[in-house]
Amino acid sequence: MQKLTNKEEEVMKMLWKLEKAFVKDILAEFGEEKPHYNTLSTIIRNLEDKGYVSHTAYGNTHQYYPVVEKEEYRKRFIHNAITDYFNNSYKNLVSFFAEEDKISVEELKEIINRIESKK
Repeated sequence: MQKLTNKEEEVMKMLWKLEKAFVKDILAEFGEEKPHYNTLSTIIRNLEDKGYVSHTAYGNTHQYYPVVEKEEYRKRFIHNAITDYFNNSYKNLVSFFAEEDKISVEELKEIINRIESKK
């Protein structure tokens, strides 16, 4: 699975939300800084080339839909982040959040309880 650019990932989030959409539908999801129609169309075609999106043709118009589930992408994204930035260690990831005060003691205890309940 190829890595996505920030714009591609943004478009994928919109497609996961919409489930099926024409380019104009995705364009409507953008805030004030909308890309040009042709630019968005190119991004979607790139997503299709990368295997994330497919389409149904209605004459000259295409309705796009994701073929990679959000959960599958999330798992791959997290795995790559842990490999690239945390020396392939989930412990290093959790330690990072603890050191940055992004996770509380209560949340850590909850995680431990989840792990222990699976044993």
